[in-house]
Amino acid sequence: MKVGKDLVAASATPMVLGILAEEQSYGYAVLKRINELSGGELDWTEGLLYPLLHRLERLGWVESSWQSVTGGRRRKYYRITEAGLAELAEQRLQWATVMEALKGIWLGTEDRGTLTATPLEGWA
Repeated sequence: MKVGKDLVAASATPMVLGILAEEQSYGYAVLKRINELSGGELDWTEGLLYPLLHRLERLGWVESSWQSVTGGRRRKYYRITEAGLAELAEQRLQWATVMEALKGIWLGTEDRGTLTATPLEGWA
């Protein structure tokens, strides 16, 4: 299954903020985490992630710093700020509203036998 660009774009900010709320990270590790969380269904590229990280930094929702890794090259690490945590909380509320509306719609259509996929696994 390929997730459409509109849905990827809409979910990108809360996904990255959520990952950075767990711990600071660098770009490649964020890409890997998104791939893991989606079971390989979301295969983001650097061309999607880095402009997003730069925008989040301009908005003051993340901060970055260069760090040297033992035996490796320097990496730019990103961490969420207090403003980023507040934005993540707001986006979680918005997404919960959207998910509940979709759940209501999909459960209703599922009862009528018009829904063939099972997008609500784990939502009940």
